[in-house]
Amino acid sequence: MDDVRQLVLAGAVAPWKGAEGRRQRRLSAVNACGLAGNFAAAGMDVVVTDALDEETLAVYRASLEDVLVVRLEVAYECARERAMGRPIHLTWDEFALLHKEQESVAGADLRLDTTDLSVDEAAMSLLAMWAPTG
Repeated sequence: MDDVRQLVLAGAVAPWKGAEGRRQRRLSAVNACGLAGNFAAAGMDVVVTDALDEETLAVYRASLEDVLVVRLEVAYECARERAMGRPIHLTWDEFALLHKEQESVAGADLRLDTTDLSVDEAAMSLLAMWAPTG
């Protein structure tokens, strides 16, 4: 989703910055659904990653057929440690806000706690969850 959001060069607003941020967050989800739907119609398996809120979750549910929503969970300290190893474009306050927001979003079909998993272990677990539906 970051790639979709970064298509906006002038006037981009962070998703947590008021009404305009919420509008752009929703618009990004709508556009991601359009892309995902086009790829799925061409016979491809599609994965969309996003930090959901209730509104964007509703967009995905309404727009994508047979959508499987998996909530990836991670302990906050582990998430911070992981973030320190990659480019980060958030302040730590924004990072904490986003992490807390994710804890409050209900409606995922499945959950996966990745705190103690390597990237490969998390990927294998996700594939195992997806296999029965895909």
